[in-house]
Amino acid sequence: MSESFQLDRFQLEGIAAIDRGVSVLVSAPTGSGKTKVAEHALALALRSGTRAFYTTPIKALSNQKFHDLTEEHGEASVGLLTGDTAINGDAPIVVMTTEVLRNMIYARSPGLDALAWVVLDEVHYLQDTYRGSVWEEVIIHLPKHVRLVCLSATVSNADELGQWISAVRGPTEVVVESKRPVTLDNWYLVADRQGDGLVLLPTLADGKADERGHRYDLDIRDRSSGGRRRFATPGRVEVVELLAERSMLPAIFFIFSRNGCDEAVHSCTRAGLTFTDSDERERIRLIAESHVRDLSDDDLKVLDYGRWLDSLERGIASHHAGLVPPFKEAVEQCFVEGLVRIVFATETLALGINMPARTVVIDKLTKFTGEGHEFLTPAQYTQLTGRAGRRGIDDHGNAVVLWSPFVSFDDVATLAASRSFRLTSSFRPTYNMAANLVRRYDAGEAHRLLGSSFAQYQADADVAREELRIATQFEKLERLTEDASCDRGDVVAYKALLDRERGVRRSGSGGSAVERALSEMKPGDILWLEGSGGHDRVAVLSVSHRKGGSVRVKVLNSRRNVLQLGAKDFDVAPTVVGHIDLPIPFTPMKPKFQKAVSIELDRVAGRIRSLEETPEEQSVRDQCADHPVHDCPQRDQHLRALRDVERVRRDIEGLEKKIRSRTGSLVEQFDRILQMLENWGHLDGWQLTERGERLVRIYHESDLAIAEAIEENLFDDLTAPELAGLVSCFIYESRASSPDLGTWFTRRLLAERADQISDLAASISQDEIRLGLPGTRTTDPAFFALAHAWASGDELDHMLGDDEMPGGDFVRTIKQLVDLLRQISETEAICAATASEASDLLHRGIVAVSGRGRVATEQDDDLL
Repeated sequence: MSESFQLDRFQLEGIAAIDRGVSVLVSAPTGSGKTKVAEHALALALRSGTRAFYTTPIKALSNQKFHDLTEEHGEASVGLLTGDTAINGDAPIVVMTTEVLRNMIYARSPGLDALAWVVLDEVHYLQDTYRGSVWEEVIIHLPKHVRLVCLSATVSNADELGQWISAVRGPTEVVVESKRPVTLDNWYLVADRQGDGLVLLPTLADGKADERGHRYDLDIRDRSSGGRRRFATPGRVEVVELLAERSMLPAIFFIFSRNGCDEAVHSCTRAGLTFTDSDERERIRLIAESHVRDLSDDDLKVLDYGRWLDSLERGIASHHAGLVPPFKEAVEQCFVEGLVRIVFATETLALGINMPARTVVIDKLTKFTGEGHEFLTPAQYTQLTGRAGRRGIDDHGNAVVLWSPFVSFDDVATLAASRSFRLTSSFRPTYNMAANLVRRYDAGEAHRLLGSSFAQYQADADVAREELRIATQFEKLERLTEDASCDRGDVVAYKALLDRERGVRRSGSGGSAVERALSEMKPGDILWLEGSGGHDRVAVLSVSHRKGGSVRVKVLNSRRNVLQLGAKDFDVAPTVVGHIDLPIPFTPMKPKFQKAVSIELDRVAGRIRSLEETPEEQSVRDQCADHPVHDCPQRDQHLRALRDVERVRRDIEGLEKKIRSRTGSLVEQFDRILQMLENWGHLDGWQLTERGERLVRIYHESDLAIAEAIEENLFDDLTAPELAGLVSCFIYESRASSPDLGTWFTRRLLAERADQISDLAASISQDEIRLGLPGTRTTDPAFFALAHAWASGDELDHMLGDDEMPGGDFVRTIKQLVDLLRQISETEAICAATASEASDLLHRGIVAVSGRGRVATEQDDDLL
């Protein structure tokens, strides 16, 4: 691969570490050229006659890297291993998904014998909730002679990650580059109905929010109103037209909805947008045809190939998981060659695929997770905008965020100003992991290895920090306790009398009780507050609910002071002692309004006391007045110090609770998993049973349920298509937008087996919940008919025509099914041979063609 730019400092440092024979962690922005360091390790392995593995988090990235390395080193030197594809697996350089390497390690594959280097691309993926554990398993269990090249996005705690890798694997060089190779300009785009149409303004000025952006914020009361506003979210067609006018194409337009991506393409096509000339259209057709050459005319018809190609030839495309792989791969190649100018994509495009653009547009800063809408994290924003700016081509990259009525300008600016994020482990033990640890190590070593995870490393560091905070809080507590003591009497007893006078009971103490009391208040309520003169009454002006559940109340006292109060300002829940009607109009910051409220407070004050005071309360008030602390000149200082003492004690209790939850939590979870394995007959003491030996081959989120289904003979005595359909119960998971596939079985036995599998998963889940473990997810038989039909040789139009299932979803589900069936085929179970046959029957047609159709071009070496 030809170099079009000189190596940067961080690349040279990483290469030097490899030449010294030590592992290296490279943390640098997307598009900065981290892979140059990795490629040096691959070349070193080739020259020395050893092997190197290049791992990626997703199959699409593995396919792309396989093509790139094949062009660089030749077909004989490079192989590919994913869950459903094996090409030249004995080559000196093998590209694979991280899970494949983990499985090879647990299986003690001979392929590891000559291994010298492993590249972990996108190593920051270890924070992924569902799959992150795999990266830690690889780092911990790889043979110690193997050196690592870990490539990460810019994270704030790269040194911490590097120190952990050094602790478990030996010397590791940490190389950090925070500067982007291409400067990123952040923009805010607003549609102004009463002004000049689209307004594009900088998000930041000198690293801070550009003050001009605040003029476009809506009052919070207007955010959900249905009236016509002056400002609006720009239309997608007009955004693309603006980018074209300002020479900001090519662009990736991120929309967190597949339908949204497709509709945007159709809108641009209907608007007549075209960005290609005749030569470019011819080249696009050639690329598209090369990617679909193994598909029949009937397949292309059901995939709506003609409509897709029409948009592609205009230089417009979508990219999301609903598209079949050949379509996505054609889009990727066309974009890299500069033929496609605008791609509407979901966030999956940002995960490592080499598709840099001049501009990235983010449709919304909120994303639906399936349960609710969440704000983008700094990590997600960094990942998306990392595609903006092509090294060696663009002087500047552009990140454009569209105006939204639900997001403030400060929210946009805060994300734009974020340069990195803290990497946190999501490591958690699984049944398969536990079975493999039992198989390979004794109990002490297994627990030690579990304790060597990055999760435990971070937990231990957090515990050390919390212990330091506790020590500091104890010092503070000692000082405050001294300040709270009074020579005249017991301040604690005096405060207890004051609390009784206020009608406060200890059951109303604590943060949650205070928050609850504040949240129930209404404007006009009158509260007791403790003041320097004893007590004060205040009127509530407003109650606001903040993010995270906190509550703030704005109050006005009789001296016309406006105060903002939160839970931290109360030791115990405040009591409402009355109510007044607030003046109209509601203008709390105007003196006239404040005077009226103050007069009303004074008017009702005596009446409130006379109405509420009982003989018992009069007695308590007299006891307060007679208490020796009452007349102490430093009484208020003592009381404030005592309140601080109580607050610090609560802080210490909270910190100690955190430490208890973090210390040994992973080991406790591991022991619960071992208990489950013993309860279900996979473990006898520290010895795997025959059931357990089969479990070590099942790498799936429902691993125990699948292993149990095998042991209960639920997969036996079936044809290959029937087995494919039944196993799909563990694979398919309906989306909110998924078509209703219904449930259909070819014979009653299969329906009964599906019910037994469902009951089995539910039973396991119940046992897990009793032990404090997350429950195994329910099974879903809705894909049975499609899996059975595809394994039986039915055509693609029968799969997709009636139910309108997206082709990409169908292909991905079948590939996952193929992967699981191949795992079952290696378990030596009765159904193993049938599982192997089923996987072969499924791996055909559209399922088998992805990753094949790349057309070579001289431009590939020039676009970096």
